[in-house]
Amino acid sequence: MRPSGRKLDELRPVTIETGVTRHAEGSCLIRMGDTHVLCTATLEDRVPPFLKNSGLGWVTAEYGMLPRATHSRMQREAKRGQSGRTQEIQRLIGRALRAGLDRVSLGERQITIDCDVIQADGGTRCASITGGWVALRLAVDKLMKAREIVTDPLTDPVAAVSCGIYAGQAVLDLDYPEDSEAGTDGNFVMTGSGKLIEVQMSAEGATFSREQMSALLDLADAGTRDLVAAQMAAVGR
Repeated sequence: MRPSGRKLDELRPVTIETGVTRHAEGSCLIRMGDTHVLCTATLEDRVPPFLKNSGLGWVTAEYGMLPRATHSRMQREAKRGQSGRTQEIQRLIGRALRAGLDRVSLGERQITIDCDVIQADGGTRCASITGGWVALRLAVDKLMKAREIVTDPLTDPVAAVSCGIYAGQAVLDLDYPEDSEAGTDGNFVMTGSGKLIEVQMSAEGATFSREQMSALLDLADAGTRDLVAAQMAAVGR
């Protein structure tokens, strides 16, 4: 039995509310159970120096957790400096979103996705990727509506979900009680067409077999398909 009472292959309740900030070109608040992340997209008519005059666009990401996103207050990273974990997560978000992007069609402009964790209960990086794509989709829609680009640069939706071995069983979408005790923990980033972008798997307390990894991949495939459906509904597609 899972602590939440969910079935082994059951996602936490997912809601994606769009247009939650006034100024960002794209924004959403994604809730996956008790993990809540605010995602915003900012359009800029510039690219990093290494892409200048290349004709290629760029998507990058920044990630952070508010001080009381967790059970006890964390010091703001603006004060203590950015942790290695934060740097790793925001690089993952950027890589993931660029995998579903035609950078030629975007043109020489940058979109920055900011992911701010309001409340954490496991799976914050996965929620950030899933919500980040929605904010990105909305920002690109603005570009297309203004006819600043003529070809849609978003080639495939991108979503992510965690899976793991908890109490000896493969489970989908770990919350914090499961994540903290899982023998194996994994994050799966996939496209809407079912292609893998990135898999992060590690044995936290026990090794895992190839059969168990296959079971986790099957769960992730089904879970990301449900998340992509939620993304499509949120952006009106």
